[in-house]
Amino acid sequence: MADDTVDAVPPAGLKANAINFVDALVIGLNATSPAYSLAAVIGPIVALVGIYAPGVMFASFVPMLLIASAFYYLNKVDQDCGTTFSWVTRAMGPWAGWLGGWAIAMTGVLVVGSLADVAVTFALLAFGLDSWVDNDFVRQLLTVLLILVMTAVCVIGIEVSSKVQNVLILAQIAFLLIFVAVALYRVYAGTSTFDFIEPSIDWLNPFGAGGAALTGALLLGVFIYWGWESAVNLTEETEDSATAPGKAAVWSTIVLLVTYVSVGFAVVAYAGTTFLADNAEEEEFIFALLAGEVMGRWDWVVLLAVSTSALASTQTTIIPASRTALSMARRQALPQHFARIHPRFHTPDVSTWWVAGIAIAWYVVVNRISTNALFDSLTALSLLIAFYYALTGVACAVYYRRHLTESVHNFVLIGIGPLVGAGLLTWLLVKSVSDMSDPANSYTGTSWLGLGPPLVIGIGIAVAGLVLMVVWRLMAPAFWSEHAGVVDPELVHDKES
Repeated sequence: MADDTVDAVPPAGLKANAINFVDALVIGLNATSPAYSLAAVIGPIVALVGIYAPGVMFASFVPMLLIASAFYYLNKVDQDCGTTFSWVTRAMGPWAGWLGGWAIAMTGVLVVGSLADVAVTFALLAFGLDSWVDNDFVRQLLTVLLILVMTAVCVIGIEVSSKVQNVLILAQIAFLLIFVAVALYRVYAGTSTFDFIEPSIDWLNPFGAGGAALTGALLLGVFIYWGWESAVNLTEETEDSATAPGKAAVWSTIVLLVTYVSVGFAVVAYAGTTFLADNAEEEEFIFALLAGEVMGRWDWVVLLAVSTSALASTQTTIIPASRTALSMARRQALPQHFARIHPRFHTPDVSTWWVAGIAIAWYVVVNRISTNALFDSLTALSLLIAFYYALTGVACAVYYRRHLTESVHNFVLIGIGPLVGAGLLTWLLVKSVSDMSDPANSYTGTSWLGLGPPLVIGIGIAVAGLVLMVVWRLMAPAFWSEHAGVVDPELVHDKES
């Protein structure tokens, strides 16, 4: 197989070699918001599969690793900060590529406000300011200010961003490890205040519960891994850009696996399945309930773990959306305004502020509807995530299709693996649509147009993307003209060689 590595040439002035492999790994980890993600899903997963929650978290890791492999091999041939947008365009054409880019940009818009809200809420709880949490105006004002601050950090430079992320991930992991150690110690010492259960290796069996419960839990489990690809969106700004970002993405999923399974064991063992299932609707606040029970007056340790997790992810979630918009704009798939690079900081300042502005507007407007509507918009994320991850897996196999039979390595890791990952995510996407069609499955329990609010939100975003794509195609057809035909990998390899 020809050497797929291409020297990175940051086209629009992004600062090359600004961060290293470790920085990229940390950003990939923080983008998933491990403590927040765990807090949000542990109760619902236990409600579905009981003691087999750690096994579900392990099983959910499989499609993520397979798609991370696709990101690694596609990054080797195309170090573009637009990742899925650029790769799918080259492999499958401009229409599919544009939709992939739209999905990535919109995930940031949907989730940034919620992450910042959680960061503010848990920080206030950690400092004993519970009354501020109950004051919607104060909490939402602080949330908007936090988004603006973290956006400014993103604009000032990726070096500053990486330093902030390094501190946040160390604090978050340290807090989680302390929580795990204390919880397991109290289980084996018999001092848990709940109906504790001693851990067993059988808990790693993902098929223990079986049936529809397993399917529902996998839907939740897969998406706690979402966000690791932020490391690859920084490929143009990372040392050894052809391989380091892809390796960071793969290793991010592995570190997350260890973290999730460890905390899963500790929480299930300490609190027992009955308490977790009965409080599943508390979402991320399940950790707030457990913090005092496990840590006593040191409960602020757990609260700050969730706060720093959400804070870090607020910043890192802006990165993929803004870099994708930059990539789309410089290839004329969006207005050129979005391709502007700050002359001093060498970051995509316009696209970054646009992402933040739209995210703030979404957060404020949806909160005016209801807090539950905000949770429903987060549930709609699953549709967008499954879509662009699956699209990337297929693009990898398509792009390398003429090289898959050259070796077992290529066939398994570049072809079959990404396709299996894409297939699993497509199945989960279809299952999500089926579940979300029932209004009873939404947080509000209400019906929008006869469907669940999350599905309506997801369909609305998809339709808006299609309309914008067609309008821009009519107004500025250059992107579609340039990429009218699907790129033949053989020609690309010849050119790159």
